[in-house]
Amino acid sequence: MGELVALTKKDLKILLRDKTGFFFTFFFPLIYAIFFGTIFGSFGGGGSGTISIAVVDADKTKTSRAFTESLRGTPELDVVEMGRDEAVELVRRGGKVAYVALPKGFGVQRDGMLWGEPPTIEIGLDPSRQAETGMLKGLLTKCVFEGMQDLLTDPDKMHDQIEDWVASIKADENVDPMARTALLIFLPAVDTYFQSKPREKAVADGEAAGESGGAAGFQPIVFESTSVARQWDRPKNSYQISFPQGIIWGVLGCSAAFGISLVTERTKGTLVRLRMAPIGRWQILGGKAGACAVTTFALMCVLFTLGTVAFKLRPSSIGLLVLAMACVSLCFVGIMLLLSVLGKTEQAAGGIGWAVLMVMAMLGGGMVPAFFMPSWMQTVSHVSPVKWAILAMEGAIWRGFSPSEMVLPCVILVGVGAGCSVIGVRAFSWTEQS
Repeated sequence: MGELVALTKKDLKILLRDKTGFFFTFFFPLIYAIFFGTIFGSFGGGGSGTISIAVVDADKTKTSRAFTESLRGTPELDVVEMGRDEAVELVRRGGKVAYVALPKGFGVQRDGMLWGEPPTIEIGLDPSRQAETGMLKGLLTKCVFEGMQDLLTDPDKMHDQIEDWVASIKADENVDPMARTALLIFLPAVDTYFQSKPREKAVADGEAAGESGGAAGFQPIVFESTSVARQWDRPKNSYQISFPQGIIWGVLGCSAAFGISLVTERTKGTLVRLRMAPIGRWQILGGKAGACAVTTFALMCVLFTLGTVAFKLRPSSIGLLVLAMACVSLCFVGIMLLLSVLGKTEQAAGGIGWAVLMVMAMLGGGMVPAFFMPSWMQTVSHVSPVKWAILAMEGAIWRGFSPSEMVLPCVILVGVGAGCSVIGVRAFSWTEQS
């Protein structure tokens, strides 16, 4: 064990003497984290300007489907249709701004709103987001009026709709007799009027009615608001995103540096001289792995401490964060051992190693946060250990992972590290020629 500790100290001293390597190991990740944290923070969480909602269609009628499609066609809305329980949970966890529920009977109420009660729409939204509530209600009302404008600008659609209205009035026993008599006279007269008008005139009148917002005092829709208690699972500031990314670059730098140092010691004969000493091969590689593990773990401790003090990272669980850092260290120690066998010379090992690490970083969210990526790229990112390293750190910082939720990324990280270690040790060459 004494030999292993001595070899570990030797590699740490070499790292500290290399001023350039020390800078890129400890200070470059800090500059990255602060720089991109400031950039992300300047956006102020404004997003793309759209309101992301979930639509729950419990009516499943032609009218409700048409209304859902009109919502999809609204540029200010990002619409996904799903079940009610899923929609409520998504809003509660912050995945959607609100859910819009079309209850059973929505289609009948919408078609009969001239003589009956206006249709009702339920909106489930966090009560603290009143600005989005007002804008969403305005967009929903706009979609209702756009549907009416379509009727006013197309005599054929108006004819078909009036036939449906007349049939509904005759079949609905709850309609007031006086209203029924009046509507059965009025609606056919409206149909005759629209059929007799030139199409250009009908279009112009319909557009004018749409611009005026409809008849004064007419209520086309009723909103029922439901409060959804939000469980905050988003970063409280941009540095909670950028610091894990910056730290990953430091970890990648450690893996590359220690992997290249093994190649250097092999090409310069250092490993041959070490083999002549009364120490085993596992102690030599173990010392290198220990130095890499200590450096990566110390790097993460220093940067997270600085982030907590100066940039309000405030991890949700210190214990889980320590666990995540340990698993990240083990993973990239294994990757370091694998990188050391990818090239026979320092230049080849450095070029190939950094190429591999850059691909891992690009796919895993080390350059651009994963939630900014397209959905297909987020799926592909599962193959990158960088993705699981960032997820483990974010889980302990702002995602609020429970111990059971932390198991998956940690097991993957340890598994990748163990697998790479086995391959790297078995393929390792102790001399330049072998």
